[in-house]
Amino acid sequence: MKVKTEMLIGELSEVTGASARSLRYYEEKGLLTSRRTPAGYRVYDDGAPLQVRRIRGLLDAGFDTDSIGVILPCVRHERTVELCPTIEATMRATLARLDADLDELARRRSAVSALLA
Repeated sequence: MKVKTEMLIGELSEVTGASARSLRYYEEKGLLTSRRTPAGYRVYDDGAPLQVRRIRGLLDAGFDTDSIGVILPCVRHERTVELCPTIEATMRATLARLDADLDELARRRSAVSALLA
C-alpha cells in the first residue's frame, strides 16, 4: 500500500483547518512552500501539515508573519521553540507589544467603567 506524501491545497486546508486563502498567504510570506503541477495546482509535501500547525501556533501566540519568518526555523515541535539567539530579540519585542496592548485594554476598561459609574 502506497502512503500519500503530497496533497493539494484543499486537502491541506481540510487537514489543518487553515483556509486555502491563509495557505496561499503563508506561501506568499515565505512561511510555507509548494511546488506546482503542469496544470498550475499547488502541491504540498507531507511535512506541510506540521508546518501549518507551527505557523498557526505562533500566530495564536501573537506573532506577526514577519516575526514568524524569523522564529520558524527554531521551532522544533508544534508549540516548542528552541531559543536561538537570533530570535530572542524578536520574541522580546512581541512580548513588549502584547504588554502595551494589555495596558491599553486596561485603560479602556477603566474608561468604560467610569462612564457606567
